[in-house]
Amino acid sequence: MTATSIATAASTAADVRAGRRTAVDEVTASLERIAERDNEIEAFQVVRGQRALAEAAAVDARPDRANLPLAGVPIAIKDNVPVAGEPMRVGSAATSAAPQSADHTIVSRIRAAGGVAVGLTRVPELCVYGATDSVYGVTRNPWNLGRTPGGSSGGSAAAVAAGMVPIAHGNDGMGSVRIPAACTGLVGIKPGLGVVPAELGETDWYGLSENGALATTTEDAALLLSVMADDPALAAVSPPDQRLRIALSLRPPVTGVTLDPSFAAAAESAAAILRSAGHDVRRAEPVSVTDSAGNAAAIAGLVRWFAGTAADADAVADPSSLEPRVRRHARLGRWVRKTPLMSQRLRDSWIAHANAFFAEYDVLITPALARPPIQSRRWHDGGWGMTMLSNIRYAPYAAPWNVAQLPAIVVPMGVHPEAGTPVAAQIVTRRGGESLLLGIASAIESARPWQRVAPAYA
Repeated sequence: MTATSIATAASTAADVRAGRRTAVDEVTASLERIAERDNEIEAFQVVRGQRALAEAAAVDARPDRANLPLAGVPIAIKDNVPVAGEPMRVGSAATSAAPQSADHTIVSRIRAAGGVAVGLTRVPELCVYGATDSVYGVTRNPWNLGRTPGGSSGGSAAAVAAGMVPIAHGNDGMGSVRIPAACTGLVGIKPGLGVVPAELGETDWYGLSENGALATTTEDAALLLSVMADDPALAAVSPPDQRLRIALSLRPPVTGVTLDPSFAAAAESAAAILRSAGHDVRRAEPVSVTDSAGNAAAIAGLVRWFAGTAADADAVADPSSLEPRVRRHARLGRWVRKTPLMSQRLRDSWIAHANAFFAEYDVLITPALARPPIQSRRWHDGGWGMTMLSNIRYAPYAAPWNVAQLPAIVVPMGVHPEAGTPVAAQIVTRRGGESLLLGIASAIESARPWQRVAPAYA
């Protein structure tokens, strides 16, 4: 493992609390790295510059600075939640350029904790797809500029993986935190329902979407999640102290998808680490594409993805300016909203199946992706079908757990020998298990430390 000069969020906050560094020092350094690195990465939609420095100075002047969990930590915010005084473009020319009047709840909590938003990060239009490109540019993976950093939190992931900020906010409706984390070698956690306020778009994609955290270490992911959740207990990470029943599943949840051997090995390696720590690991399949529960998961997820996009598309300032592929996605959403496919019965069937699985097993390990990240290019110039096929082929493992509203985390497990991008494992657990996931990730990190940022930026 190569060392990096980029401080973690936890160490940065400790230095600022103790007076060894100032928030202005930390934000200045972050802005300098953004200026040096973002021309080739294109992670940021807005760099807040002088506004961020003014906010950092305000943190330094706070009488409670010694108690702030994120004191002076530069953070990137995904450009689909309101940040007061900044436009929220959500990757689209169809949205309003007017500044937002108030912060999202999680932004307010980050500011209250002493964090400083240095910028807003790029997303695909309306955050619909799994590669980050839009009318504003193409965001590239710091590990391999020819590959995508994933989507839709690809800008946030790229900013962290290139060492521009130590942590970033993201959100996840069909894998949009975990997929970018897997693409860029980060810890990415999607909490379960209700842990962090969602308030995303018009409908939270009908209950699929949650705000989450992207970081280079488990400790930092836990720190950011604890602030967004307003639950300090989540920051106290410790490896599991009981013997866990762990299921390992490699089977892709979508018919016709093939699994790259390096991603299979990533999941198997995570399982082997936990087995060697004394946990009971067995092969078990939670999702079958041939049974009714698997079909219910797929249908319930797809129709809410379509319908949530339709609701968001109907709310933009100029719907005619949307990309053709997004307009088609929204048309499908308007249609499915009128059909029984949106019935809660299908979703409830999958939730019941998932809950029964996690009554038998404490956690599930799967590959995080089926294959390396797809190309970094203007996917929005292509058709809807090409986008859908490419997304499903490389990133099918995340979405079932949005449908089930369960927490899930991704941890890095090495580098793909051909693509040069990270490989990763996904870990899922029952409702309320965020601390367990963070503890497991910490145990894996201790046993097999990873490269914290892409080699070119270390």
